Amino acid sequence: MTKEKSQARREHLQKMRAEQRRKQRRAALLMWGTGGLIIVVLVGVVGFYLIKEARETSLDAVSSVKYDAGQHVWNTVTYKESPPVGGEHNNYWQQCAIYDKPIHSEHAVHSLEHGAVWITYRPDLPKAQIDQLKEVAGSTGQQDYMLMSPFPNLSSPVVVSSWGHQLKLTDPQDPKLGAFIKRYQNGADTPEPGATCGGEQAVTTTADQAPLPPEPTDQQQAPMETTSPSPSQQQQ
Repeated sequence: MTKEKSQARREHLQKMRAEQRRKQRRAALLMWGTGGLIIVVLVGVVGFYLIKEARETSLDAVSSVKYDAGQHVWNTVTYKESPPVGGEHNNYWQQCAIYDKPIHSEHAVHSLEHGAVWITYRPDLPKAQIDQLKEVAGSTGQQDYMLMSPFPNLSSPVVVSSWGHQLKLTDPQDPKLGAFIKRYQNGADTPEPGATCGGEQAVTTTADQAPLPPEPTDQQQAPMETTSPSPSQQQQ
């Protein structure tokens, strides 16, 4: 009888230990499964936002054309694009700044040649949206190479241009605007990198304030283009 009780106790202990091991395995599987599921979810969420951000800032819609630089003229120019993104332009460049009235394209194109980005918008764009554009233009970190002005008869509410590149937008808050500025302001296609977008020779008037300047006489001198000082030169 004693042997039977001992045997029963051993079998009972074995069953309890086996059951405990099964519970431990289930707990471990549950823990690893839950952890794996959390990782999968996190990877999925991060991947979703990365894809979403890439789609929102994609510059696939940018149109690009090639233009030779250095084509300085004194006459009015008829451009293929509206606003223009390159080609012949006036000897004087437009002072990079935010303008509330249209500027001469011939001056603006010269600024593009120096590395500027030009934000143009329909004159009837709501003030709130114009203010949004001004905020973007003033917060790029490179305001010295930013032009902004209204432009009549635009095909889109907002058009942003650099030398040889242009993007049409419907929303001033479109993330593609910032992406365009980041890529093309003083970008790889800038014909005259380092050339100033300001200085004494720059035009500061709008189109209604002054006509295109006439060709200088023999006694007058055409504007001289200068490059901006490098950071090391600025520190000296």
